[in-house]
Amino acid sequence: MTRQDDPRTPTVDGVLQQSIHDIDIPPRPTVIDRIHAEMNSDAPNLRGIAGLISRDVSLAAGLIKTANSPCFGFGRRARSVHEALTMLGLDVSCRAIAAISLRRAFPDSARYERFWHASASVATLSGWLAQQLRVPGVRADDAYTFGLFRDCGIVILLRRFPDYQTVLARANSDREAPFTAIEQAALPTDHTVIGSLLAQNWWLPGEICMAIRHHHSLPALEAEVSPLRCPGRHLVAIAQTAEYLVQALTGGSRSEEWTKLGPACRALLKLDDGTLEAYRCAAAPLLQAVE
Repeated sequence: MTRQDDPRTPTVDGVLQQSIHDIDIPPRPTVIDRIHAEMNSDAPNLRGIAGLISRDVSLAAGLIKTANSPCFGFGRRARSVHEALTMLGLDVSCRAIAAISLRRAFPDSARYERFWHASASVATLSGWLAQQLRVPGVRADDAYTFGLFRDCGIVILLRRFPDYQTVLARANSDREAPFTAIEQAALPTDHTVIGSLLAQNWWLPGEICMAIRHHHSLPALEAEVSPLRCPGRHLVAIAQTAEYLVQALTGGSRSEEWTKLGPACRALLKLDDGTLEAYRCAAAPLLQAVE
């Protein structure tokens, strides 16, 4: 069964396509289309894709940096885009390109610099935690991708709705109501819906799209009632734990999500107080390297 055939993968029908247009979700970068087409071809042309990526200096540098990241632990270092593509494979390379493209998909991206830095911090610690926890079926690159795209819908809503900043502050400070319930009471949608639409439209894996859609849902962390399969539930728990560590270490972007979701995350990941504290101490130097 392919990801597209997976019944749990969200579908984008005509109504949702209209939502993409109405909410002004950034269009999928052309290079992702090209990579996706090669992924579905009988004989992928890596050199052609490498040439396309190499025309964009920031994409080329970002992909090589990704291939040389400790998350992958390759025995050799990529020195060219073609080597990076060969080492990573087209699937991971496609997601890496999407991650690199995300920030610059918004014309006024600099206005949200604190948000991008917080997302990069959560993504970095998510990838690192996935390595530490070694949950079967959860790869470090999946955890990093999810951590980066998890809250991308927030920037879209900030750009689309002038009053969303107030709604966001209220959702962050509420200790009881689900985050998305507060958004839905004030808006025609919420950031998990918009974020999952962008992720799907950019051809991220279905499991990641579904995890984005349900990452503020307590039932999604509970096996008996969760709409997510095991890898998706763990992606949500890992990223929420990463966010908790970022907030504990930096004191910034406070929210009450750990109050609401933390116990379920700890139970799912089997994190006792001592282990969580050890991760907090070990994570501090990692955050200093986040750009």
